[in-house]
Amino acid sequence: MVDIYIARLKEQDAKALCAFDCNNRRLFEITVPGQGDDYYNFGTFEIRHKELLKEQEDAFSSFYLIKDGSGIIAGRINLVDINPLNGTAHVGYRIGEAFTQNGMANEALKLLVKRAPEWNVTQIHAKTTSDNIASQKVWVKNGFERTSINEEISADSGQ
Repeated sequence: MVDIYIARLKEQDAKALCAFDCNNRRLFEITVPGQGDDYYNFGTFEIRHKELLKEQEDAFSSFYLIKDGSGIIAGRINLVDINPLNGTAHVGYRIGEAFTQNGMANEALKLLVKRAPEWNVTQIHAKTTSDNIASQKVWVKNGFERTSINEEISADSGQ
């Protein structure tokens, strides 16, 4: 088991998170749609960061940094589209290149699932591309069940 924790996103995380995203851009854009060049400009990044914090404050989403035992950002994991009426949300994550293939995504998802009741979330939905086998394995290890396959694979977890 890897030594990690998840920390709720804060305003003071902007610079370190921007550096993390910039350092891992190449890897991320292989597996998910790119953010565009402007996203990696700190001024633009900071505006987007504040928008995410507002979304979190309004309880529409809950954003977390995945940190290793020494406090270094190793990834991100988020609950988005939180619907308090039916207890659902969607989850997404990204792990930095230096931290892949060591069980970190699996452990981070376990931690997030444990925190989901704080947001009255009882069912979590996930999507990944059909060729992202690593993410598919993470979902299955954490009790998600495949619900559909099209261009993206959808999975659900009832807690």
